[in-house]
Amino acid sequence: MNVHVRPADPALPRHDWTLDEVAALFELPFTELVFRAAEVHRRWFDPTELQLSQLLSVKTGGCAENCGYCSQSASFKTGVAATKLMDAKTVIDAATEAKAGGAQRFCMGAAWRDLKDRDLPKVAAMISGVKALGLETCATLGMLTADQAKALKAAGLDYYNHNLDTGPDYYDKVVTTRTYQDRLDTLEHVRAAGMSTCCGGIVGMGETRRDRAGLLHALATLPAHPDSLPVNDLMPIKGTPLAGSAPVDALEFIRVIAVARLVCPKSMVRLSAGREHMSRELQALAFLAGANSIFIGGTLLTTANPEKDTDAALLADLGMRPMASA
Repeated sequence: MNVHVRPADPALPRHDWTLDEVAALFELPFTELVFRAAEVHRRWFDPTELQLSQLLSVKTGGCAENCGYCSQSASFKTGVAATKLMDAKTVIDAATEAKAGGAQRFCMGAAWRDLKDRDLPKVAAMISGVKALGLETCATLGMLTADQAKALKAAGLDYYNHNLDTGPDYYDKVVTTRTYQDRLDTLEHVRAAGMSTCCGGIVGMGETRRDRAGLLHALATLPAHPDSLPVNDLMPIKGTPLAGSAPVDALEFIRVIAVARLVCPKSMVRLSAGREHMSRELQALAFLAGANSIFIGGTLLTTANPEKDTDAALLADLGMRPMASA
């Protein structure tokens, strides 16, 4: 591919990336790509620090969406039982325990297509209670209206997560119950309310490299880059349409991390789902390529995640430490 790639200026994050430019980054020699990403990472972050986040499913299962990767969709038989929304005290107690375990950020996820106004008071109580603990707060509750986004902001929510999942050309192979524009609209409501956006995607769903470039191009050309950019490696769930997906090559996964760092240089790039099946060496390479956040705790919504002691040993062996709280 003979496409000239303008060097990413870490002092001035760009919003005018073309898809061909992003795709060309993926084609760089691996060591050159990782080197460039590491340089950009060091302009904005301390490369020896990681932010530690913890994620709690505050309402599990029974979701009306048909996202092909998800264990919580009512469309698939995955063995995940639907539950009611937790009460605020239970969530705040879990956040207290998470903070004691080293978490700096607490994320609350509900398996909903969209947030219902009737649930807003309980969700707001969770958020304000977690915020009072001194933790950074994040929630993922499905699609939002503009007024709901304002209410969450007023409750003390720092970040709202709403992933694009994949590139726009592959999106309808993953989910058909909501459109790409639906997702973009929710992100716009979040930005307009003054909250930070948490938005990324998943690799390993059968997409091509061009589709991965399409995802990162979509993120890099948003009106504002995601403040938080999670990169998930598919956790195949029995009973979902994507259960038989072939895993992404490890070096290809690192390319995704590195390109994410280059095109969204100031974003927190989060090494999210899939760490349970990643080697220590792969995770270390991801940190070198620009990832600077992980989820801790043995469970990530309904899937496995490395245990606290495993992560503590990894960070100690790498000479890394938790990021200083803001």
